[in-house]
Amino acid sequence: MKTVENTSNEPLVRVVKRSELPYGKTVLLRLAAVILSLAAGGIFIACVGQNPFVIYKTILSGACRSVMAFQGTVKIMIPLLISSLGVTLAFKMKFWNIGAEGQIIFGATCATFFALFCSGWNHVVLVAVMFLAGIIGGGLWGLLPAFFKVKYHTNETLFTLMLNYIALHLVSYLRDGPWMDPGSQGFPKIARFDKNASLDKVLGIQFGWLIALALVAGVYIYIRYTKQGYEISVVGESQDTARYAGMNVRKIVLRTMFFSGGICGMAGMIQATGSDITLTASVAGGVGFTAIIVAWLAQLNPVSILIVSFLFSVLEKGSSVVQSDFGLSTDCADVLQGIILFFILGCEFFVRYKFQRAKSASKKQTQ
Repeated sequence: MKTVENTSNEPLVRVVKRSELPYGKTVLLRLAAVILSLAAGGIFIACVGQNPFVIYKTILSGACRSVMAFQGTVKIMIPLLISSLGVTLAFKMKFWNIGAEGQIIFGATCATFFALFCSGWNHVVLVAVMFLAGIIGGGLWGLLPAFFKVKYHTNETLFTLMLNYIALHLVSYLRDGPWMDPGSQGFPKIARFDKNASLDKVLGIQFGWLIALALVAGVYIYIRYTKQGYEISVVGESQDTARYAGMNVRKIVLRTMFFSGGICGMAGMIQATGSDITLTASVAGGVGFTAIIVAWLAQLNPVSILIVSFLFSVLEKGSSVVQSDFGLSTDCADVLQGIILFFILGCEFFVRYKFQRAKSASKKQTQ
């Protein structure tokens, strides 16, 4: 008798998809990820010479310690929540819309045209037109990659990503040229909007937060209880099945991407006219990319997106307070946020997949 090692090329360890975990285990796994992220973040904070408990307490209190602080947190949350709802529609359809950033920017740009050149209109009419311009602008920016996807089978991930930079440079061109503020004495910037072209405030915050809450309910109902929402889910599961059921897949993809981009464009309009009161190259400020993380962490559930986007906003606002109170650089705050996100996103991997040792790679055959 002798043993012969298996010479198979199969790896020692492979990643396999899990069967669906029970709800309780999923909750425990995610809770463990949060605890580990806080522990790892605490180690980093200790390494830079600060007390982790004091820093974490400051983050929480800094976001909600006063009415003004809470209003600041909500202002951060508004564009993040709306754009997260926007990308959710595309992701439900398995259309990888990485272009929320560009859709936000272009929606804000379209709304800015009316804010700058039609500021004498009736306030209600002007705001309504700017909302419409933001939605249509963002929708068209989302419709463009969808058209090329259904017509020429282009890669929507790359297409939507590249459109982000085109929208960004378009704002730079307008800022440095046609729309440059004539009173800026040569400094490249777009003029501040008149009060008539700015969003009104409700409870001390621009009323975009009311729009955001209404969208949470609207997107939830649209996805769960409408025919179009059902069609989105079917197309996301299998386009062949959708076609077999008599669905017009091209129409569904184009319509859904227009809605997805339109919601993101609305976020840009609200940010430009409600918070910034002008158009800048940083009107999106990375929100479009963060929205992707928020949407996936929330499992594409609009109600969960509301909660996750609020927690992200607390972290963002609280980190800015930590910078000012303890003299930490912005890089430290970004590293802390990155550590927390790393653990939470890593948790989602283990919810869906597991490592399995390949049996054939460890066996020995006996002759």
